[in-house]
Amino acid sequence: MLDSRPALDSRPAARAFPTQDDSAPREVPFRGGGFVVARWRGASLGFFAAVLGMWELAVRNGMVSALFLPTPSDIVNALWELGASGLLWHHLGVSLERIVAGWIIGTAAGLALGLAMGIWSLARAIGLPFVSALFPIPKIALLPLLILWLGIGEASKIATIALGVFFPTTIAAYSGVDAVPRNLIRMAQSFGLSPRRVVRVVILPGALPNILAGFRVSASIALILLVAAEMIGAQFGIGAFILAAGNMMRTDQLMAGVAVLSVMGLIIGTVLSRLERRLLRWR
Repeated sequence: MLDSRPALDSRPAARAFPTQDDSAPREVPFRGGGFVVARWRGASLGFFAAVLGMWELAVRNGMVSALFLPTPSDIVNALWELGASGLLWHHLGVSLERIVAGWIIGTAAGLALGLAMGIWSLARAIGLPFVSALFPIPKIALLPLLILWLGIGEASKIATIALGVFFPTTIAAYSGVDAVPRNLIRMAQSFGLSPRRVVRVVILPGALPNILAGFRVSASIALILLVAAEMIGAQFGIGAFILAAGNMMRTDQLMAGVAVLSVMGLIIGTVLSRLERRLLRWR
């Protein structure tokens, strides 16, 4: 009896070979941009101008009370009057002297201790518990104690700013040194470099990005502590001026003082950005 089913083909199945067009090499688009930061010139200025415009319109249309939030034009007029009278420059000069002195003292001490903690084991064993215990304490809470020790004058305010700057700078310097790859240090030692030269050529450049990032944090903390210290125990300074303007319900002058602080922060950030570009060109 014949089988009605079709016979199975024992021949191998045909394979699909790539044609000449399919096997031809293709260009792959380059995707290794490396997260390069693109510069959008004028983007921040345009956004800032849009915010100010909406603010001005909201106050002038009665959506927000001018007593509690003056218009940007009123703030500019208050700045002009304060600058013409010389009062603004006097307060600003006093504040700049305090913040510069406190930041320099705190930064110098913080760099010394942070680099020592990163390089020497004994300094790390002593300094790390000390920094960890005292860093969380709000430095403005120590101002009354510093006033008792140093008096109501400039020394207590500068000491408060220096303490606030000291701890983040210490941590940034220590973390930067600790993050330097150990193989680079061993390679430098294998070439016979002295310990001092290893620190200067390998460790300090490797820790510099962390240190500069710490400068940004410490500068912001210094500005905050400056205002707080001047509000508590000072007759002159931007913080004292803002407090006096608020007590008199002069919100235009109060916002003028806030605008001066904002400009100070912007200038500090710009200076640090240029310093980073100059010192970190090797990256």
